[in-house]
Amino acid sequence: MAADPTPHDTPTPRPGPSSSASALARLQRTLTAALLVVSLSWLIGWWHVSTTTAILGCAAIALGHIWVLGCECAAAAMVNRRAEPTPTSPPSPGFPRWLRAWATECSMTPRVFYWRQPFRSQTVPDHLSPQAAGRRGVVLVHGFVCNRGFWTPWLKQLVQAGHPFMAVNLEPVVASIDDYVPTLEQAVQQVTQATGLPPLLVCHSMGGLVARAWLRQAGPEATARVAHIVTIATPHHGTWLGNRSRQRNGRQMACGNEWLETLRAAEPAERYQRFTCWHSNCDNIVFPAASATLAGADNRFVPGMPHVALAFRPEVMRETLAWLN
Repeated sequence: MAADPTPHDTPTPRPGPSSSASALARLQRTLTAALLVVSLSWLIGWWHVSTTTAILGCAAIALGHIWVLGCECAAAAMVNRRAEPTPTSPPSPGFPRWLRAWATECSMTPRVFYWRQPFRSQTVPDHLSPQAAGRRGVVLVHGFVCNRGFWTPWLKQLVQAGHPFMAVNLEPVVASIDDYVPTLEQAVQQVTQATGLPPLLVCHSMGGLVARAWLRQAGPEATARVAHIVTIATPHHGTWLGNRSRQRNGRQMACGNEWLETLRAAEPAERYQRFTCWHSNCDNIVFPAASATLAGADNRFVPGMPHVALAFRPEVMRETLAWLN
């Protein structure tokens, strides 16, 4: 990991949505430590019996996420192939592109879920200094089973550029999406008060649905309270994986579920013009692929990118943050 850049002015931590380490961070620390212990125990226990078995077993345990990601990519490819085409459906990728997407996500997953979220979620505090007045700020909203550590590369870039921001923690992890609205409301208020300007909302995955739920609850004047809303790999129309979830917020991301339909019915059609929706044809979490788009929005397609890695593509970061200029 690169050293943190020197900010233009000293970030001022503020109490609020991200002022303490998340419960998810503590849980993921425990799970990461347990994975390490089990892997090393297998290696040590089998080393004098069979070196090959020791190494292969240790690798299979430590790298278990690659098999899960492989199953997700296979399911996404199957569902995308069978989905009815829509005006926003991206082109179908071939097997080589799916293979590269799988390899990319296999590399990205440990960095996010074994390092940034468990151990680095508070490394870059919210940046609301006295010099923030007059500079447009950002509110960053993560997705399902994530915390603000997900955004660490974005936060470092924002600090370096001197832009104010808040990155929320959506907790409890298992709750209704509507339950996260007060957290987002608090962050929008704080950034607006610090800067005097409506903030940019940047949302990954479920975070985009939190933003839409906030807009609904905040009333008809809500769109004037934000400069723009950017969603990255958000299941605006649900995802096949949500159909198999047992958690409340997971079920709210199922294809065609009542919560999503009620949300859509309450939204004026012109609201989507305030959205930019980044999506890909190799998203291993949000599929069918067109689910990450909105009719009337600025839908931006990035070919061959998986769910988490899409948020860290240089063009996604660069063009999203261009809204601050």
